[in-house]
Amino acid sequence: MDYLIGGLYYILGNDTVWGPWIRGICGLIAMGIILVFAMFAVWLERKYAGDIQSRIGPNRVGGSHGELQLIADAIKLFTKEDLKPDKVDTPLWAGAPILMFGSALLMLVAIPFGAFVFYGRDYPLAVTQFDVSILYLEAVSAIGIVGIFMAGWGSNNKFSVIAAFRNMARMIGYEVPLGLTIVSVAIMAHSLNIVDIVSAQSHIWYVIVAPLGFVIYMVALIADLGRIPFDQNEAEEELIAGWATEYSGMRFGLGYFAEYIHMVLGACITVILFFGGWNLPGILVNLHPIFGLLPFAWFVFKVVLVLMFIIMVRWALPRIRIDQVTTLGWKVLLPLALLNLAWTSVIGVIW
Repeated sequence: MDYLIGGLYYILGNDTVWGPWIRGICGLIAMGIILVFAMFAVWLERKYAGDIQSRIGPNRVGGSHGELQLIADAIKLFTKEDLKPDKVDTPLWAGAPILMFGSALLMLVAIPFGAFVFYGRDYPLAVTQFDVSILYLEAVSAIGIVGIFMAGWGSNNKFSVIAAFRNMARMIGYEVPLGLTIVSVAIMAHSLNIVDIVSAQSHIWYVIVAPLGFVIYMVALIADLGRIPFDQNEAEEELIAGWATEYSGMRFGLGYFAEYIHMVLGACITVILFFGGWNLPGILVNLHPIFGLLPFAWFVFKVVLVLMFIIMVRWALPRIRIDQVTTLGWKVLLPLALLNLAWTSVIGVIW
């Protein structure tokens, strides 16, 4: 066993082995994992929504719980005809779904999806690690906003254009408190590296230290995802399908799937910032290799709980008006985010 552990230390710690080719393979594996997890999120939302509304939910394909319904829906969606309206701005209209989907995939590079823990050493399941990874995620996630605006403007449709401007108004108002909350976490951890932020929570989670920051972050995250009660850019009774009104087939599927990938990644970042990532204080410290996968399972469990909370909010609250959305962002969340920043600055100095 000692020889096995020594070999594992060599493989995971050798820079030659963790070269560009291995990182590329890890990137493909991470992409596959997150795509499967996003499909699971779609199924989870449909089943959970059915439970909330006293319905059965999908149950026709893959058994009584509809496990294979997503595959059937994906085949149907991606084999539909890709219709192109006559008056669209083709470069913007065609590139928008690709940009939205690409921004979600770019976030995979820096997010550690759990870790293996052997004898007190953590091996995060991340494609790469760098010192400003949390800022990288914040910057890359904003690319999807540009994609939605391109989709609305390029569609040359009044409903899509209104949806694009609503989305920009909402995102500008909520990116600021979201960014301030992330900065407050970085101040407490004394690092912008995601792995260091997780390690700093080995004794106590930041949701306990800064509960106000967690509330602000969750509200801003749900607004960032564009889900009810913040889905004014997709209000069916006002804007038909919002930015996606002129899309069909695979282009619509890319944009739709990108939203769920962002939701899964948002849940992962929430767990990393406030719930200790793969850490369970006082327990996941000196694990025997036979239990090395336990931190990964613990991380996935917490991500699923956060996803269920986001889904519950989606089906439990009504949509609010766009003026109420901007008022909440600028007049409520922003002052509270500044107050939380001051509190965490004090914590960062004395802790």
